[in-house]
Amino acid sequence: MIEGFKNFLMKGNVVDLAIAVVIGGAFGKIIEALVAGIITPLIGALIGQPKVDFAIGPLNIGLVVTAAINFVAVSAVIYFMIVVPMQASKKPEAPAAPAGPTPDQALLAEIRDLLRK
Repeated sequence: MIEGFKNFLMKGNVVDLAIAVVIGGAFGKIIEALVAGIITPLIGALIGQPKVDFAIGPLNIGLVVTAAINFVAVSAVIYFMIVVPMQASKKPEAPAAPAGPTPDQALLAEIRDLLRK
């Protein structure tokens, strides 16, 4: 049973996923620092600091609004700094050469040619 569990953990997909989670967490901290240290202050300088308290009794709606804004900001930074440059650097793939006729198509073409005679 232990051997089976070890084999499961050592499959490529599990190891790749573990590596992706660790790297994603580290990368997430870089993006959060970029948003908190540069993007948010720039937005605050442009539009000013909000003066509205979104608290409704014991519920602090501002936390949810702030989290949603942070999510959009982080997503925008990832998209414009990672995804767009990666897409721009990809070389367009050459169109695939048309495949030759399948055996069925070749046979049908031969029959067609024989019927034309």
